[in-house]
Amino acid sequence: MQVFLLLGILSVAAAEDGLAAWLRYAPLPGVNHQAIPSNIVALNTTTSSPVYSAGVELQKGIQGIFGKHIDIGYEKGESLSTIVVGTFGAYSQEYNNNFNAPDLEEDGFWLNTQNDTVQILGQNERGALYGAFEYLSMLAQGNFTKVAYFSSPHAPIRWTNEWDNMDGSIERGFGGPSIFFQNGLIVNNLTRAAEYARLLASVRINGAIVNNVNANVTLLTPQNIAGLGRIADVFRPYGVQLGISLNFASPQTLGNLSTFDPLDPSVIEWWGNITDQIYEAVPDMAGYLVKANSEGQPGPLTYNRTLAEGANLFANALQPYGGIVMFRAFVYNMLNISDWKADRANAAVQFFKELDGQFDDNVVVQIKYGPIDFQVREPTSPLFANLLQTNTAIELQVTQEYLGQQCHLVYLAPLWKTILDFDLRVDNRSSTVSNIISGKRFNRPLGGSAAVVNVGTNTTWLGSHLAMSNLYAYGRLAWNPSLDSEAILQDWIRLTFGLDPSILNTITQMSMESWPAYENYSGNLGIQTLTDILYTHFGPNPQNMDNNGYGQWTRADHLTIGMDRTVSNGTGFAGQYPPEIAAMYEDPSTTPDNLLLWFHHVNYTHLLHSGNTVIQHFYDAHYNGSGVAQTFVPLWESLKGKIDDQRFEDVLFRQEYQAGHAIVWRDAINDFYHNLSGIPDLGGRVGNHPWRIEAESMVLDGYKSYTVSPFEAASNYSAVVTVTNSTVGTASTTLGFPDGKYDVGVNYYDLIGGISHFEMFLNEKSIGSWAGDLENRLGHAPSVYLDGHSATRKTIRGVNVKKGDVLKIVGTPNGIEPAPLDYVVFLPEGAID
Repeated sequence: MQVFLLLGILSVAAAEDGLAAWLRYAPLPGVNHQAIPSNIVALNTTTSSPVYSAGVELQKGIQGIFGKHIDIGYEKGESLSTIVVGTFGAYSQEYNNNFNAPDLEEDGFWLNTQNDTVQILGQNERGALYGAFEYLSMLAQGNFTKVAYFSSPHAPIRWTNEWDNMDGSIERGFGGPSIFFQNGLIVNNLTRAAEYARLLASVRINGAIVNNVNANVTLLTPQNIAGLGRIADVFRPYGVQLGISLNFASPQTLGNLSTFDPLDPSVIEWWGNITDQIYEAVPDMAGYLVKANSEGQPGPLTYNRTLAEGANLFANALQPYGGIVMFRAFVYNMLNISDWKADRANAAVQFFKELDGQFDDNVVVQIKYGPIDFQVREPTSPLFANLLQTNTAIELQVTQEYLGQQCHLVYLAPLWKTILDFDLRVDNRSSTVSNIISGKRFNRPLGGSAAVVNVGTNTTWLGSHLAMSNLYAYGRLAWNPSLDSEAILQDWIRLTFGLDPSILNTITQMSMESWPAYENYSGNLGIQTLTDILYTHFGPNPQNMDNNGYGQWTRADHLTIGMDRTVSNGTGFAGQYPPEIAAMYEDPSTTPDNLLLWFHHVNYTHLLHSGNTVIQHFYDAHYNGSGVAQTFVPLWESLKGKIDDQRFEDVLFRQEYQAGHAIVWRDAINDFYHNLSGIPDLGGRVGNHPWRIEAESMVLDGYKSYTVSPFEAASNYSAVVTVTNSTVGTASTTLGFPDGKYDVGVNYYDLIGGISHFEMFLNEKSIGSWAGDLENRLGHAPSVYLDGHSATRKTIRGVNVKKGDVLKIVGTPNGIEPAPLDYVVFLPEGAID
């Protein structure tokens, strides 16, 4: 049982930029540090050793937490008050102690704080470092419980995937440019790479693929291979092994061969030579990640070879070095939406099931958690239940590609737990995903987890302080998937923001409500995240989901909605599961409501288990989810003065943005399906906004009306833009609202390619001004259009208004951004827009 001391709260700390993340080692007030050992013995003097790093980390952590300097020694000393960190073997040798070491998994550790000598002993050096971080995590949280326990990883592979490009950009990265690459080369200064490895080690992540799965062949040039050696050098002290993504066609495009056929002897020889060169530079390289025959990437199917033959090409090259091939199962073809049986969700099983048992033992098939693509809710991928003789790993996504791109708070551990804990009932036996990917269920030698993370040079790493909870949670769950997501979150909060109970309770509430809220205001009932899949994957665009070949379809028309994935009448996807699960999903009455539209095509008037119709649930959920997002602002504001100003203001800005964008989402989805179905909202809310003033209905000077596409991205389908990109626009109106105090919201569009300026006046007195500069402040995937991605809101609170007052907004365009306005809303206390 953990015991956290209730300590006096420090005065607000100096500004923090987030770079230290959860390794702040903030001082604990009122603690007697005399009980902390006075010496550290690190049983390895090699500076590249994780044990050496553990000693340095312990010294740094104790200095930060307790203000107590402790010397580091490297052999047994006289003091009885000592922290000893090393491997079991080194400990036994140094202390002439035949320690009865347990049968730990690789990377496991023993932590004993019950005596004067604190023992931190690893099965290997990496395990010793993990134990040191565990001990420091306890101390930093004010947890001085006397413990003695062993800890082993649930699975051997605990990797991250970084989708960094050679030019320094990051695909689906929202935290700034790459910490690894710039201008086609590996950066000279790898300080941030070393700091990242330290963060990864602190949550027991043991490998990192540093380049995009859509790999650039120039990574394999001699200069860049030497650069990979430099990255590996800064990773090594933290036990993080370097891995790289490969472009399957490299022998042809880089090696000037006439083919990249995986069975061609010249291709086999070429990959063998490249692998030899890489291991000469990086002797402990983890292995390769391969995306083949997916989304236009080359692969073995080009030559009518199997995906297994493609994977085994690399496995054979890596086998002498102990390297691993992570082979992505994200393979699908473009589809014809007019074919009722067509279904992208079927693709993974169709491509890989018949290959079970044909992959070499050092190949791991990396499977996205759901059958489509990181949606807000998907069923567990059935491929986990169809590869019984193949190593598998789950692919999660820390970077919030479809889930708000770090501009929306979405704590993802509860989502991941729905997948990890899901029992697929293979052969009518317990078959949780967590036990399948560990290798335990089917007795496989390898397995584990990979997460797309995409840290950047932003000091917050991911672009948002609160988003770092997801990286922390990923590491913790990769080590032990049975952990509770709220308990993980609260460890992270204490380490990141301190021990104040009000901070803990507030951020816990916000985070635990965040995924359900986002699901409600984006896409619920299993309809997927109703975003623009052809563009930025950020804002709402439900009509974009259909009428293309990508297969993320809703099949919505004016009467019905949802994919029929039954065996009896649909795509047959439900039948890819073992019988017990397939039977549940085949029948609408036994399918959980939160996946109904994933598996079934039903009328809008279909009754859910809740008693609501599908369409009314849509309306209600979108209002409820958006309403929760509004509460995050006052909740966060309640922490003012308890968190340093820099982080407080940064998070507040993002929570205000999320509150506004959640309304954009709510209105876009509700308006679209209201328009499509023709069924009214029983609550009378959809399409009814009595507190709004449409910009196009105001008196315009220098502005003109503009029809927004898609229509649902604008209130009343229209906005206003300046007549030219050099014309200042003015929109004014006389207010007819009752006298009172109002929160005034302005919905506008913030396009990349220009920074417009806006100022709002009441009776010619300025009450607020702002710039359309979100592309510089948020880090999301911006848009060049007036759409659901660029739509946003500025709110000015507590404005005293009298009936007959004159409101005026002045918009000054810049670049391609024509100071676009959608509407103004005046909200009295308690009113819902």
